[in-house]
Amino acid sequence: MKKYLPLAALVLALLYVGSTLRPARNPGAIDVNGFGRIPVLVNGRLKPLDTVARSSLLQLQGRQSVRTPDDRRLQPIEWLLDVTCRSEVADTYQHFEITHPDVLAIFDLKAQDGQGEKRFSLKQLLPRLGELQRQARLADQVESAVRNAFQRAVLQLYGNLIHYQRLRHAFVSPDRPDFLGDLLKLQESVKAGVEAVRAKQAGQPHDEAAAKALTEIGERFVVMNDSTHFLVVPPDADTKDPVGWRTAGAALLDTLRTGSVNPGALAYAGLAHAWRGQKAEEFNKIVSLFRADLEKRFAPALRKGDTEVRFNSAQPFYTSTVLYALAFFLAVFSWLAWPQELGRSAFRVLAIAWVVASLGIGTRMWLEGRPPVTNLYSSALFVGWGAVGLCLLLESIYRNSIASVAAGVIGFLTLIIAHHLSLTGDTMEMMRAVLDSNFWLATHVVVITAGYSATFLAGFLAIIYIVRGVFTRSLDSATADSLHRMVYGIVCFATLFNFVGTILGGIWADQSWGRFWGWDPKENGALIIVLWNAIMLHARWGGMVRQRGFMVLAVGGNIVTGWSWFGTNMLGVGLHSYGFTDAAFVALATFVTSQVALIAIGNLPLDRWRSSGLRGAKS
Repeated sequence: MKKYLPLAALVLALLYVGSTLRPARNPGAIDVNGFGRIPVLVNGRLKPLDTVARSSLLQLQGRQSVRTPDDRRLQPIEWLLDVTCRSEVADTYQHFEITHPDVLAIFDLKAQDGQGEKRFSLKQLLPRLGELQRQARLADQVESAVRNAFQRAVLQLYGNLIHYQRLRHAFVSPDRPDFLGDLLKLQESVKAGVEAVRAKQAGQPHDEAAAKALTEIGERFVVMNDSTHFLVVPPDADTKDPVGWRTAGAALLDTLRTGSVNPGALAYAGLAHAWRGQKAEEFNKIVSLFRADLEKRFAPALRKGDTEVRFNSAQPFYTSTVLYALAFFLAVFSWLAWPQELGRSAFRVLAIAWVVASLGIGTRMWLEGRPPVTNLYSSALFVGWGAVGLCLLLESIYRNSIASVAAGVIGFLTLIIAHHLSLTGDTMEMMRAVLDSNFWLATHVVVITAGYSATFLAGFLAIIYIVRGVFTRSLDSATADSLHRMVYGIVCFATLFNFVGTILGGIWADQSWGRFWGWDPKENGALIIVLWNAIMLHARWGGMVRQRGFMVLAVGGNIVTGWSWFGTNMLGVGLHSYGFTDAAFVALATFVTSQVALIAIGNLPLDRWRSSGLRGAKS
């Protein structure tokens, strides 16, 4: 039966991928998925509410699922509806992640008081928010590069609470349970109120009650506008300009000028009313009418939004992560038994995982209208994608499962890194002005990131050489020679791409900042990679190292590439600094420590290596 293993692995992998492509179903009669496809303008990008919900949850708690106090599991868009339309219910959900013990002490809480011993509700935090605000003000006065872990945790939680408050004020006033009724009453009395206010300002006789009521509701609209940055109300019906999107509060303030309630803001109030009463027919009708109105003016944006919602639901990079892990285990087991059958199975699963990741990256490119690498998150996707692509090429040549093992590890790890990078918010953000160049993003950034992919791949192949040589007896001369050839070829590729990418980066810097080279930490990191690859090649060509020494140097390439990719971003200085984070520092320090340990193991005397027959491995 083992001859059917490759076919079975292929079929099972395809079935798994197919299961992720099924459209999401509404959990009940209310069309929450239709609501999730409504677009809003946030931070310069028109995105569906489904994306707002998912990215907000990742920012607040590091995951997209929410469990209610009565142990129901909510979809992200259901959670967003509760936050925006019935916040008194959402305030009981434990979705604020707090892990620092001193931050918990601010609220007199213990880990055991939270869901999963780390997630807490606004209701639990509310009594001591004043103290958190005081600590946040103190932490904000400290320069970001020298803040301690407590100060960073305080600022992160405070920022998450502000984001949550912005969501609460996005559609309706959270302290008005019948906001729709308020607006309908306003619609009837607004003209009389406006006339009373104008008469009062002119010192003429007026209806004091009408003027007071209008002033109070106007103040409520001001609070709504000032408390959120989510532009949820589309422009007026006679324009197609996306610049005209406004907050619900700003649109309602126009009521005092026009004398009529904005239909978009009224629609959100109607949705909130229907959601609070779980009135499916009313909710679905409003969604349908609102969508039809937007379709007349923003059809291309809606099509992109629908694709983004399907993309969010399919989660192609999570699918690839699972398949990379499966391919890794199949490839490792092929070294123990059934090498041909399990090796082919691993290769096919790996190819499917790479195709799924390719489609994911391609979809992101279409949605953004950008080349594949625009920020740290997309760089992690591309580094893994490029390395796995090279591994597929190597495996099709050597057919010994070595490249499949390396691909499984690199693909899995880079997607895990990408997941953690997505916890800061929307990963398809608008570009900074100086970076807003598709030409340089497609040349310098793609080329240098491909160089990262190749250098990491060489390092991980070298790790396989060292681990198999020291801890197993499976590294015979033929396997060692093939690994040596793989690493040498990949290093040559990496040297070319890192060098060309660095030169292109200098040209871009000259165009953007007026200087080709400024010894910025990121520039130095790129130069170090080029020099390290050059040292490896010259040491090999000059006979200073042979097979084993070359592999040890390749592992060192992982350290310099990891430093250039992430370490320089956390220094707090330079034009490429994206801020220090505890999680990133710990992960980078752990990675560097592991590579130093592997270098030490690789330098053990040859008689300590379990494998035999390693020609030319003495230096």
